[in-house]
Amino acid sequence: MRSRPPKKTTHGPLFEEVASATSGISWRHVNGRSPEYYLPETTGAGCAFLDYDNDGWMDIYLINSGKCDFFAPVPPLRNALYHNNRDGTFTDVTEKAGVMGGGYGMGVAVGDYDADGWPDLYVTQYGRSLLYHNNGNGTFADVTDKAGVAAPGWASSAVWFDYDNDGRLDLFVCRFVGYDKSKNKFCGDEKTGERFYCIPRVYMPGASWLFHNNGDGTFTDVSAESGIAKSLGKAWGVVATDVNNDGWMDLFVANDTVANFLFVNTHHGKFEEKALEAGVAYSQSGRERSGMGVDSADFDQDGWQDLFVTNVDQEMYSIYRNNHDLAFEDMAGQMGLGRLTRLMSGWGVKFFDYDNDGNMDLFIANGHPDDKIELHSSRVGYKEPLLLFRNTGRTLENVSDAAGPAFAQSFAARGMAIGDFNNDGAVDVLVAINNGPPLLLKNVAAPENHWLGVRLIGKKSNPDAIGAKMTWQSGDLKRNRLKVGGGSYLSSHDPREVLGIGASKKIDRLEIRWPPPSERVETFTDLPIDRYITIVEGSGWK
Repeated sequence: MRSRPPKKTTHGPLFEEVASATSGISWRHVNGRSPEYYLPETTGAGCAFLDYDNDGWMDIYLINSGKCDFFAPVPPLRNALYHNNRDGTFTDVTEKAGVMGGGYGMGVAVGDYDADGWPDLYVTQYGRSLLYHNNGNGTFADVTDKAGVAAPGWASSAVWFDYDNDGRLDLFVCRFVGYDKSKNKFCGDEKTGERFYCIPRVYMPGASWLFHNNGDGTFTDVSAESGIAKSLGKAWGVVATDVNNDGWMDLFVANDTVANFLFVNTHHGKFEEKALEAGVAYSQSGRERSGMGVDSADFDQDGWQDLFVTNVDQEMYSIYRNNHDLAFEDMAGQMGLGRLTRLMSGWGVKFFDYDNDGNMDLFIANGHPDDKIELHSSRVGYKEPLLLFRNTGRTLENVSDAAGPAFAQSFAARGMAIGDFNNDGAVDVLVAINNGPPLLLKNVAAPENHWLGVRLIGKKSNPDAIGAKMTWQSGDLKRNRLKVGGGSYLSSHDPREVLGIGASKKIDRLEIRWPPPSERVETFTDLPIDRYITIVEGSGWK
């Protein structure tokens, strides 16, 4: 990877917390914490950046818990859709839009499944999930039953991607454990009766779902025939990526207390689970861990997608470098990530270029799942700090101490989404807090660096262009990026890609290789900088 010398450290923060009084986001997550310690209470929630009204500004969607077999809140709880007012403030439009939810919510995945140009919402829940179709007029319709994607059970993360390269977005939904109120187990001190949240080892694994898009507003459950259902897991996070550069999207899935999954796409609608052979199933000592958040990016710019997974305390997180032969090497130890994260529990995680120097940096949202952990551990806290790592071109450098006041605080963080809510080219961060208000962080890291924001719209390829390969060059800086699907935990991200070029003032060349079935290659040379453009497959940019 060709690197540039690290910039001198600036004295200002890298991220600034946007107060609710400023943003207008007054909603908060309620987990329904009960004396019975029902496991779903500690695992949510997710969040999303999306442009639901296609005005070019990122709106925000937040997931809440709600009515289920162990919880009946009065008054009822609801999710929240906040419209971006383009001035740093947001307006709650949830009821007008019709996206309140209606169950014990977990996460959200955003994708234009019917290729009508409007982003749709899939809301995962404990019990039964929801599909909201975007009507294109500021409202949504619940089409779950018609579409056939209710996924009954405990759904966690989900991702839209085109697994069979037919140009339509399919849907993968993570299933956590087999659980309902009657299966709630006592975990704690039997002598005193004191209880705490169970480690999921005591619950049975299950098969995740894969839904094939039929192109008529309906989906077919192909979990069995695709090979997905063969692998029983306790799935939390998922990212759609291409680990072997064959043009077919694969899936990396984080599992809790059982081995992780690497579903390699073998074409013709089939997957093979190859995590063990690839070296990403277990820890380096051969043990299963509590995998939660995942992501994928080519962090070392060798042309191959690497992987990341967060775990619970005592287990360390893993950054897996792709060895180009369907095998990975865990670099967490030699990069210092292992030591740093040994006493932490991570959920939301995402690679993105926060300072627009062209290198993929890393943001991690942390928090322990057990709110009583401090009673039986002197070294681990329930609320934990955020982590930010800067990619120097050679390694990932921990810059959390200089990142801003929010990084000196601790949170029960869960979901985390990235998106540029003020359209200044600096990618911002939204963190969902369990049983608390969300955290919105405005990126102020590198105003002197230049960038180009690109929204890709597929025509023959899938409408969200998941799987597109982007290569850009500015002087001696040359970078490539695969547009992955999903990543993080229970969350969905700004669909636009921000291409950083550092101090350069011109992009010499941008190449887009559209995903199959198109595989069209388009090259652009006369592009602006420091603004957003839209590239429609086969129709140029605007």
